[in-house]
Amino acid sequence: MTATILFVDDEPDLEALVLQKFRRQIRDGMLAIMFARDGLEALQSLEQNPQVDMVVSDINMPRMDGLSLLQKLQEAEDKKSTIIVSAYGDMSNIRTAMNRGAFDFLTKPIDFADLEATIDKTIRHIEMLREVRRRQMVAERAHAALSRHFSPELAKRLAASGEGDGIEVQWREVATIFTDITGFTSLVESAPPETLGELLNEYVGGMTEVVFAHEGTVAKIIGDALQVLFNAPGDQPDYATRAVACAHDLDAWAQDFCARQSAKGVNFGATRIGIHAGPALVGNFGGNRFFDYTAYGDSINIAARLEAANKHLGTRICVSASVAKAAQNFQGRPVGELMLRGRSEPLRAFEPLPQAQFEAPETALYSEAFAKMEAGDVAAMPAFAALVGMHAEDPLASFHLKRLLNGAKGIRMQLD
Repeated sequence: MTATILFVDDEPDLEALVLQKFRRQIRDGMLAIMFARDGLEALQSLEQNPQVDMVVSDINMPRMDGLSLLQKLQEAEDKKSTIIVSAYGDMSNIRTAMNRGAFDFLTKPIDFADLEATIDKTIRHIEMLREVRRRQMVAERAHAALSRHFSPELAKRLAASGEGDGIEVQWREVATIFTDITGFTSLVESAPPETLGELLNEYVGGMTEVVFAHEGTVAKIIGDALQVLFNAPGDQPDYATRAVACAHDLDAWAQDFCARQSAKGVNFGATRIGIHAGPALVGNFGGNRFFDYTAYGDSINIAARLEAANKHLGTRICVSASVAKAAQNFQGRPVGELMLRGRSEPLRAFEPLPQAQFEAPETALYSEAFAKMEAGDVAAMPAFAALVGMHAEDPLASFHLKRLLNGAKGIRMQLD
């Protein structure tokens, strides 16, 4: 590094003396030295030469003295480290100079050995400040990239921990949420582009805020669909519990959003949510030039299939047994054993319920009817028929009744 120093002094023989004393450093490219006769000339020179690293200034000069110059330098956005060198080394000048931000204060006549040592110390200080700024800029860029995926607090933590820490590709146990909007393709075909853009931005923005409130990671946003991860990149021992709580809040926010749009005459579809927990390959798959933090694996596909299963079941949230088992105090009702597309083994699924609905009498009636259906009891059909008669708005009970009426038995069902 070549440090550029601006000497500000009106003594006519100082320039030759400084150039002679620092000729070796100048010759070796360690120093570049410039000169100004007073504070005003120094400010003009700094404006034309922003690469100047530090200023060495006298105090007593015409037009603008060194202490006034020092104040101007400290008011600037790009503050220059400044050494004051003066024959007026009384305590008042020293205190004023240090209070105005001088890096050091030397007295005249100049002891060049002392000046050289002070300049070396100042250059080390400047290099340290530059390294701090560089790291801060790297952290800010990393934070900007990470904020697309992670909650603000988590993004800040990852950015501060250094590049790549915590986002390298690895196998992790994760809970994955998939969301999608019913009838979104029809909305795309019918809504004006400006309306659709505004709707989708508000929807995705609101859903993302809900995810971040639960410290989830938004791995992908594909049109109207969101893929959310828990327990990645950081450890979240309660990831299944967080995922279920997040799903409830996503569902509540999406329903409120639909109601607001309906009041405006916009038919915005319901949001379907699927959750599964299992191992997945998680990390940044964007190579060196892009940042793409996402997850791959069978468990991710299952979460997507559970989201789609809601369409057949009439539910809005469908979770696998692995989530229901791992979530603390899980409250929900059994859906059945689903034969999901592309899978040979059935997957037991549940519908998580808010506490009030979980404790409602109709949930107990549903559980009784489901138990009869699981046991192959013919009484399951009248039990579901009675339930639907009392609660026609229960789509899952209606789904099972329709199956039984069509001759189906048991709780295993094939979904397309």
